[in-house]
Amino acid sequence: MDPIELSIFSSRLAAVCTEMGAVLRNTAFSTNIRDRLDFSCALFDAEGGLCAQAAHIPVHLGSMAYAMAELVARMTWHEGDMVILNDPYLGGTHLPDVTVVAPLYVDGRLAAFLVNRAHHADIGARAPGSMPISRWIHEEGQVIEPVHLIRRGTLDEPLLESITGNTRNPADARGDFYAQISANRAGLARLAELVAQSGIEDFRNGLAALNDYGERLATGALTGIPDGTYAFEDLMDDDGQGYEDVRIRVQVRVKNGTAQVDFAGTAKQVPGNINCPLAVAAAGVLYVFRCLMPPQTPACAGSFRPIRLSAPSGCLLNARFPAAVAAGNVETSTRVVDAVMGALAQAIPERIPAASHGSMNNLAMGSAAVGASWDYYETVGGGMGAGATGGGLSGVQTHMTNTLNTPIEVLEARYPLRVVGYGLRGGSGGRGRRVGGDGLVRELEFLAPASVSLLTERRRHAPWGAAGGGPGREGRNLLNGRELPGKIAFEVAKGDRLRIETPGGGGWGKADGPKGD
Repeated sequence: MDPIELSIFSSRLAAVCTEMGAVLRNTAFSTNIRDRLDFSCALFDAEGGLCAQAAHIPVHLGSMAYAMAELVARMTWHEGDMVILNDPYLGGTHLPDVTVVAPLYVDGRLAAFLVNRAHHADIGARAPGSMPISRWIHEEGQVIEPVHLIRRGTLDEPLLESITGNTRNPADARGDFYAQISANRAGLARLAELVAQSGIEDFRNGLAALNDYGERLATGALTGIPDGTYAFEDLMDDDGQGYEDVRIRVQVRVKNGTAQVDFAGTAKQVPGNINCPLAVAAAGVLYVFRCLMPPQTPACAGSFRPIRLSAPSGCLLNARFPAAVAAGNVETSTRVVDAVMGALAQAIPERIPAASHGSMNNLAMGSAAVGASWDYYETVGGGMGAGATGGGLSGVQTHMTNTLNTPIEVLEARYPLRVVGYGLRGGSGGRGRRVGGDGLVRELEFLAPASVSLLTERRRHAPWGAAGGGPGREGRNLLNGRELPGKIAFEVAKGDRLRIETPGGGGWGKADGPKGD
């Protein structure tokens, strides 16, 4: 392929993923998928190598890219199949993220896989929202090992019933799973058209050319980082089970256009649920390096060939079954990003921003009362870290997630909640030549009794500043004015108010230094 043909080919693959996302959003039942857009869609080759993805959730996509080849190899595939899974130790991330995989066959030959991953607000945990303060993975909900949901075009109704029957709202859950199936079917139809136009051999040759191109761009980007070994250490506040200051340590070795990322020295896995499988840690690593690559770099396996990572088995970032992992996907992944960026800031300080708010500020809640069962999950944005060329954005999701907030009108119409405060947390961004972004304040009043879980970070350790900039302000959680820990489960009564003040981003550069451009 010449450069123009390759660019068109890459764009068409990405468009398939984008169309899958549109189908998933428009057919989903839950606010978490339809309004917050907590889902991702991607395309893989016949061996499980990433070919394309939509601009969805980095922690979903990076982990899929890392784990998909092993999943493809362990299953038997036929035309018309779809496999479902959420097991973090067999290719998933955490239990609410359910993945549906569909093979594409062309003239009887396996050509590719279409995949989507969506966060289900209820996957059967005892706590509403399926983000509990857990010690074991089985406390976090239903574990789905890779299994055929559809075999040769026939839906396994008993399997689907067993999954949805364990949720608080089976009708909504079933609708969301049908939406995931529909998204894959849309992707299969669109990709089949593309392959039919070129033929399967030309399609495979195009994928090979795309991967080679991605590798060249990635190698060029890494060559721009001075050779050397760069180390950094950051801390998780706690695990929700009494363990505090949980260390993440990283060494990044850059040499001749390659990078080796080693997490030796990271704390061992902990009783609480901030552990994560290696695929989630990989998502954070790949995200950071992808941000350093040129904008035209394709999202494919070749773009990640020059990057290797390792973490000791049984550590926080490579946990062993049955460790709890609910918060590893949402909280620890963000700290992996901070740690890798902190290391690279020593090599390329002008290109690395200060730490962002560093938490998805997870809020899960609901009630199992007879006739009034409901559950809801959301994440709350914060302040972005400032960089050499500009201050941080305020009140946004950063790094490993880019979900939206649920509109107030939708929230109040569907749940017994009232939003009594929602705005920027002025002055929470770190000081510096470039000022960090401000966090958010979100205050909810409960109109009925409910069970609530909070999984939040950066309540004890502030987001760090870079190049002499100041740290962002730590976050706070308050119930009726009383300060709460970062990770806690509790009951609320009608009229209680929960206030979440999210962290600000770190500042960049000394405040008395030259402003620059």
